[in-house]
Amino acid sequence: MYKIYIYIIIYMLIIILCNNIFFPRNVYMPDMYYSKAYESYSKYRNIFNGKKINKLKMLPYGSRPLIPVLGTVNKNNEKMLPYTLPNNNKGYLLSKQIKISPLKGKRTSILKRGEYLYNINCAICHGDKGDGDGFLVKNEKILGVPSYKDVDICIGSIFHVIKYGKNNMGSYSSNLSLLDRWRIAEYVMNLKKI
Repeated sequence: MYKIYIYIIIYMLIIILCNNIFFPRNVYMPDMYYSKAYESYSKYRNIFNGKKINKLKMLPYGSRPLIPVLGTVNKNNEKMLPYTLPNNNKGYLLSKQIKISPLKGKRTSILKRGEYLYNINCAICHGDKGDGDGFLVKNEKILGVPSYKDVDICIGSIFHVIKYGKNNMGSYSSNLSLLDRWRIAEYVMNLKKI
């Protein structure tokens, strides 16, 4: 009979001692363990770190969006130079009718920026000269990348493929701004002429 009472007392002690309410554990990084989540579209408060903010655009019901992170792809350029062709074969064929880039400015600066972006994003597959012999093709990681001189492309079709992707090539619209996509298209057309 006494054994049952002893077992009950031991069991209760184990429950009490293992409970975090009485003996909380040490936390290595409390700011990550106990998150202070921020709701993006929560109720607007015009005080931030003790300063009044009146410049933020308000949404309905007193909420406001977060400001985009510095250096991310700016989607406001999409409104300046709209590209409304659909992501299908008909849209690709219509894009071949675009022969002139809508970019304004010095052609040398456009091509210089286009070359810089091409070397970062495209040369690994398409090669430095656009011959289809990039690093991944030489190591047989990707096959069937054609030379720009062998395919019928124009500035509009290049932009369309960068925006939506085609065959093995995926879309780069999340990596490149609208203006940078046109700059790369200009540079690719320059490579095709060489």
